[in-house]
Amino acid sequence: MRDVARRAVRAEIAAKAMQLFLAQGFEATTVKQVAAAVGMSGRSLFRYFDTKEDMVIGGLVELGHDVAAALELRPADEDPWTALRHALEVCVDSLEEDELGLRRAKMLATTASLRTAMLDKHLRWQQILVPHVEKRLRDSGQPQAEALAARALVSAALSCLDVAAVAWTEAEGARPLTNLVDQAFAAVRS
Repeated sequence: MRDVARRAVRAEIAAKAMQLFLAQGFEATTVKQVAAAVGMSGRSLFRYFDTKEDMVIGGLVELGHDVAAALELRPADEDPWTALRHALEVCVDSLEEDELGLRRAKMLATTASLRTAMLDKHLRWQQILVPHVEKRLRDSGQPQAEALAARALVSAALSCLDVAAVAWTEAEGARPLTNLVDQAFAAVRS
């Protein structure tokens, strides 16, 4: 019960913080302003988030578990690269279906401290996704260097997603993100 309440408070803080970040800019918004918006002290705020960047990235780390679940549901005989592409559609949908998705993606793409935090998120996602890809490699009869191959595939897939998201923000959302992700995946595969 306590964990559910904590997640609810974290979600409320993150939502209020995002409103402020999008309205004022990430760098221009202070932790004190976020704390005031949710009715708590800055010290209390840091019981829920380690850093200001975590207020933006925290939910994205959780999205990695959704990607892993989608990857697990892919057909067992599907090659790992194709399975990863389809599983990452969870991320594409979360951005394209959110009315603030493009603005959020722009902020992530253009704020240096958030770009660094995104790298950390990618490393966390790798820990979540690599075991699923290793299993697919084992099942495909390619046991040599499974761990290395799995890490390389996941890292490349996440980079494709990142490159596509940046291109999407540069195009002001004029091109569907899903098509850009497909193009990035195809470029790596060719």
